[in-house]
Amino acid sequence: MRIINRRPASRVANFSIALLPFVVLIVLYAVFSDIRLTANPDDKLLPGVSSFVDAVQRMAFTPSKRTGEFLLWVDTLASLQRLAIGMSISALLGLWLGVLNGLIPWVAAGGSPFVRVLSMIPPMAVLPILFITFGLGELSKYVLIVFGTAPFIARDIEQRVRELPPEQLIKAQTLDANTWQIIVRVVLPQVLPRLVDAVRLSLGAAWLFLIAAEAIASTEGLGYRIFLVRRYLAMDVILPYVMWITLLAFAVDYLFRRMTSWLFPWYGTSK
Repeated sequence: MRIINRRPASRVANFSIALLPFVVLIVLYAVFSDIRLTANPDDKLLPGVSSFVDAVQRMAFTPSKRTGEFLLWVDTLASLQRLAIGMSISALLGLWLGVLNGLIPWVAAGGSPFVRVLSMIPPMAVLPILFITFGLGELSKYVLIVFGTAPFIARDIEQRVRELPPEQLIKAQTLDANTWQIIVRVVLPQVLPRLVDAVRLSLGAAWLFLIAAEAIASTEGLGYRIFLVRRYLAMDVILPYVMWITLLAFAVDYLFRRMTSWLFPWYGTSK
């Protein structure tokens, strides 16, 4: 049997294979950390497990001496709020740009090339412009997330609209539906599941833009905290924060996938 036709024999085997790279990574870290700490007990590059435990205890469960806040939870709430607002704006903007560009030729003639050009501009290259234009407050962070993700969502939705069977649009017009009715009754129900997928796939980039913006201009947030402690080489704080961001991203991705299955059970199923 060819290898492309072989699959894990059970869910347990599939889970074990998925877990293997992480186990290898943890073992390698433990080995190299032990080597470095043996040579230099004060080494900060690869701290031991006890350092991680102390750092998590200090950041998550001990009030800050300066503010009295639990820093990890304050940072998490600030970052998730920025991410939620930014991605909500991106989703709405990308949805309507994509639908109009994909359905109405007069709009697509000017809007589609414009969106394509915007999607080619590296968002990090315009970050200084955004801070100069919108200031160092929350608005510039939202704009960066929207600028970095909305054009890709719009292009994805536009392509999905163009792939709709033309027979559906013709039939709706023969039933005397106007453009707005076609959008609401024919197009939107079919592209909304794709919108959820597009937002889910854009979350990785959104996290990148958020962390970068927080690192440059912020007083709280996961990215701010990482870049604040890096000057002290505090890897015992940085690595747990990175793992926490990864866990949050995985949880949000899982919630989006479950939401798609719940709201659109027909989406992605084969006939």
